[in-house]
Amino acid sequence: MERNEEKTNAVGMQKEKETEYAWKKRRSGVLLPIFSLPGEYGIGTLGKEAYEFVSYLAEAGMKVWQILPLLPTGYGDSPYQSVCSYALNYYFIDPETLRNDGLLSAEDLETARKNGDFEPLCGSLLCGGERIDYERLFYRRVPLLKKAFSRLPHAPEQIANGFASFLQKGEYYDFALFMALKEKFGYLPFSKWGEYAVYSEEKAAAFAKENEEEIRFWQFTQYEFLREWNALHAFAHEKGIEIFGDMPIYVSGDSVEMWKYGKLLFETDENGLQTQKAGVPPDAFSADGQLWGNPVYRWEDMKKDGYSWWKNRIGKAFDLYDMVRIDHFRAFDRYYSIDAAATSAREGRWLDGPKEALFDGMHSLEIVAEDLGLIDDGVLRLMKNVGYPGMRVLEFAFDGNAENTNKPSNSPVNSVTYTGTHDNMPFKEYTEKLPELERARFASDFASECEKAGFESQAKTAEEYCADAVRLAFASPSFLCVVPMQDILALGKGSRINSPSTLSTENWSYRFSREQIFSSAVKERLLALGKEYRR
Repeated sequence: MERNEEKTNAVGMQKEKETEYAWKKRRSGVLLPIFSLPGEYGIGTLGKEAYEFVSYLAEAGMKVWQILPLLPTGYGDSPYQSVCSYALNYYFIDPETLRNDGLLSAEDLETARKNGDFEPLCGSLLCGGERIDYERLFYRRVPLLKKAFSRLPHAPEQIANGFASFLQKGEYYDFALFMALKEKFGYLPFSKWGEYAVYSEEKAAAFAKENEEEIRFWQFTQYEFLREWNALHAFAHEKGIEIFGDMPIYVSGDSVEMWKYGKLLFETDENGLQTQKAGVPPDAFSADGQLWGNPVYRWEDMKKDGYSWWKNRIGKAFDLYDMVRIDHFRAFDRYYSIDAAATSAREGRWLDGPKEALFDGMHSLEIVAEDLGLIDDGVLRLMKNVGYPGMRVLEFAFDGNAENTNKPSNSPVNSVTYTGTHDNMPFKEYTEKLPELERARFASDFASECEKAGFESQAKTAEEYCADAVRLAFASPSFLCVVPMQDILALGKGSRINSPSTLSTENWSYRFSREQIFSSAVKERLLALGKEYRR
């Protein structure tokens, strides 16, 4: 069959199927975390580079910008270990926007610059970007934001009135109280807070009365983030770009939820201490499994009020995003629970989750289920019942198994195809590190999938394999394909977003240069791929 004829047939079948799904129009997107945007302030922000990137995506024919959780980073600088399940990362507040609105002066920014407040962890990297210095941010960004907060009385009327209304509604109060206490106790875990370690309404009220300004400051960080985010989100809609957000399934053990609602929401003892921890069992990739340590939910108790906490949480996510990926979706069917005293994940057990009951009335939401890893009949049944698209990852596809569900030839329309995720090596590095014994099988399998997709791969180098993998994602039947910016640029070692189960300054810290992500040649290539594969 000729390439064009085969591709036309594949697209035709796609067109017939996609009418079944109202929001699942055939489209493409890019995965790039906010923190990875270029800019001069030490970390990507919601400022001009974010607007430029939205415009760039639109000009490249993309329809979706996928990001990682917007939560404040916690242990290991991870947005999946946050102090609050709904708070917003104040590091992303744009200093330039604060200056434009009169909350900071040009002199403030120049002084901070001279003091090294915006310096990266290191200079130029192998892949052309730089690393975020989270320790520097930790010590220096909050004082700058406090300076902006102190200028609120002199802010434009619209901003001052907006914040007054925000306070009146009690927005983000629990987070602000928690952070004010955390600051008072040197950012130690709440278990080290002395008389405040166990939540008490009376003690919390007394503390709040004495620390009203500190609490207001932390509310200001959320107000300012939302003010900037809502403007950026509206701009994205003007450009035809949807924001694809991300929701971790678990919360951190050192979080607002665990401190205030631990006994109600999580498996704890009478003192509010964890009795169970989350993780995953041993598998081919990890002999001991993974002991994440997060609290596990009291699903039976949550069931009594119709899972209201979860439904509120999902509702908050859709206040921010157009689409939401829910991490570790398989835990809604069955989750792995490990005794709090255990030292490895070998000692856990599988317990039933809420299954589809949690999602009653939410089947039409634009939710994508992260269904990677150990998938059994129960998870498949849950996915079928809720109807959410799952994920297909090309890095997992080329193992010689004809039935591998990550192969584009086996992917349903109701799925999202990725070359890789934030937890994967960039595709170039993946091909470079393939063991010698697996290379021939990979090459044969890869070429076969490309042929089924309607094009012939002539790839020999890692860069060529990466370029063809991007094409293969675009050609897939999946209604949505998302490609990490690392793979679009064929970046390799040194540009990975995260290596799971490791603590390293190389995790969650890679940033692109302007030259990389605003390349005209790359934009034209994406535009051509989108047109060729009707995305």
